[in-house]
Amino acid sequence: MLGLFGTLNLGARSLQTQQQGIEVAGQNLANVNNAAYARQRVALQTSVTINGQIGPQGTGAEAVAIVQIRSGLLDDQIQAETSVRGSLEAQQLALQYAEANLGTQIDRVASGSDTASVSGAHNLAGGLSDLFNSFQSVSANPTSMTERESLLMNAVTLTTQFQQVDQRLGNLTASLNESVETDVGSANQLLADIAKLNDQIGIAEASSNGVANDLRDLRQQKIEALAKVVKIDVATGAQGSADISIAGTTMVSGNEVAETLQTYDAGGGQILVRAASTATPLTLTGGSLQGTIDARDGAVASLRTSINSLAAQLISEVNVIHAAGFSLTGSTGENFFTGTNAADMQVNSTLLNDPSLFQAAGVAGGTGENQVALALAQLAGKKLPALNGQTLSQGYSQTVAALGQSLASVNTQLSDQEVVEKMLTQQRSSVSGVSLDEEMTDLTKFQRAYQASAKLISIVDEMLDTVVNM
Repeated sequence: MLGLFGTLNLGARSLQTQQQGIEVAGQNLANVNNAAYARQRVALQTSVTINGQIGPQGTGAEAVAIVQIRSGLLDDQIQAETSVRGSLEAQQLALQYAEANLGTQIDRVASGSDTASVSGAHNLAGGLSDLFNSFQSVSANPTSMTERESLLMNAVTLTTQFQQVDQRLGNLTASLNESVETDVGSANQLLADIAKLNDQIGIAEASSNGVANDLRDLRQQKIEALAKVVKIDVATGAQGSADISIAGTTMVSGNEVAETLQTYDAGGGQILVRAASTATPLTLTGGSLQGTIDARDGAVASLRTSINSLAAQLISEVNVIHAAGFSLTGSTGENFFTGTNAADMQVNSTLLNDPSLFQAAGVAGGTGENQVALALAQLAGKKLPALNGQTLSQGYSQTVAALGQSLASVNTQLSDQEVVEKMLTQQRSSVSGVSLDEEMTDLTKFQRAYQASAKLISIVDEMLDTVVNM
């Protein structure tokens, strides 16, 4: 049997066990607001039994491990959904910037509609309307210098708007390229952090024969931060390391960074991502890196192309009609606009210097004749094959609507994604999160057990005193 000394040792082990439980509960309480923390439990088991006079007899309990309560399945799902959200958030931000650069507030009329409500007093739609209204005013009073000056002023305003929109979209593209560069730098730092944590976890677990729970929590946080930047695949390597690969290329193996990300110019300022040492282009499928590139090369590039196409059509159509007309001085053959697209279009400086040279008449010497000015005004309603049978204003509205549809689609997807992530996060919280009520209950339970163990030791001490004094 145990005897008094054996029972004294049982009580001492119990004190240590209950103290370990209190320490773990305290650790959980300290991390109740730490989103990266997974709650821990002390694993208890009975001590080795001994043979007594009446059979095998227990020698108490002991703490054998500190167990982390975590679901690998939920971690993997959240990691994957984080990549999707990172992509959608990057696209949303880029498209919102594009909308702002148009100086236009886009309100979708209905889901799937090809029309949009476009507001903004100083946007291209307003500029086009002002230009054609001015052509109409000159056709009504072709000899008026005031109307001619007003026309040229409105035309200058419109060309400035086209140039500003093109410049802003160009700056947005450059900013998105910078965002790609920044994300690549962040991803490389996270890869280095994960490799370092792999090393620390391996060393800690080899030296203690336990699990480095807190380091594993930190590593999982880094993995999810990396997943938001770029979609990754994670595999368990030797000694519990997290091995990371991107688009099939191994980036982290054990405690080594096997590869890093690098940006490169694929031509025309198109910044893409590849593996640094092998120069292998990577096909990204998630994360903010992929979202930024998709928005830049998709909706933003399409928007800039459409704006330039619209400007080119305006320049061409107006110039063809105007060049055939005659000015108040009888001159002819002048173009109304110079340049080829939104980036370089301007009003002919000859006309700006002398508004009387605007060629409003359709016949030579026809002072007061308005055939060309009227044709220019009627251009507002002309359906152009190059714009898919739409007028210039309709073409602009369609361009804006396409951007609005892209933004609306991303907003809807992001809203749905947030619901999915919220559900997964709640599920993980129910498994791994710290409950104040539960921890306080455990704390009280271990406290009472500690007090009872101390009482046991006190009683055995009194019994030993009695035996000694017999």
